[in-house]
Amino acid sequence: MFSGAQVSLYPMSGDFVGIILDAVKALDPYRDRLRIETDDISTLLVGPPDLLFAAMRDLFVTAARTGKHCVLSAAVSRGCPGEPDDAICGINPSAGRTESLADRISAALAAVEATADTGQPTAAQFSLYVMGTGTHMEEIYGCIDFLKRSGVFDRSKNFCTRLGGDAGAVFATIREAFYRFGDAEGHVTLDITISANSPTKPETKR
Repeated sequence: MFSGAQVSLYPMSGDFVGIILDAVKALDPYRDRLRIETDDISTLLVGPPDLLFAAMRDLFVTAARTGKHCVLSAAVSRGCPGEPDDAICGINPSAGRTESLADRISAALAAVEATADTGQPTAAQFSLYVMGTGTHMEEIYGCIDFLKRSGVFDRSKNFCTRLGGDAGAVFATIREAFYRFGDAEGHVTLDITISANSPTKPETKR
C-alpha cells in the first residue's frame, strides 16, 4: 500500500537557509529506506509509517534545537487510490488490523508509552480524515479516545486536535493515529502543523 508525506519546514530566522540545510541532513540515515524527493515547495517522503514519522521528527527536532521558532507542515496519506503501490512502503493492510477498535487503542497507547523523549518541547495540531468507509465516525471517535489518553492531548479545536509535549511522544501519537485508525485498506490522510519555540505562546504540557 502507498504511504507518504509532503513535508515543508519553516524556520522563522534570518538564517533559515542554513537551518533548513542542516536539518535536511537528519534525513540521511533514512535515504536507503525511504524515497525522498525535494523541490522548492516541499519534500516528499515515501515509505512505511514508522520511518515516515521518525524522519519527520528528526528533521523537525534538528531545526527546533537551534532555538528559533520552527514550524513543520505536512500532508500525510496512505491507501490513496490515485497512487500506485510502492514496495518501499512495506505495508500489509491486513497486518494487525483484525484487532478490535479497543485493542487498537491499547496498542497505540503502548506504542506512545514506549517512545523515547527527544528533549524538545513541541506543540502540534492535526486533523484525521478517514475516507471510503461507512464506519468512519466510529474510527474517528476511537482515535479521539486514544488521543485523550495519550499523555500529550491538549484540547480539541475547531477542525483539529491540539497536542503538546515532547516531540518524541507527539510524533508517535500522530503516527499511531495515522496507522491504527481507519479502514485497513482504505484511504486515510492527515493534515499536520507542528511548532516549537513560538514567541507568542508557551509550549503546552510535557
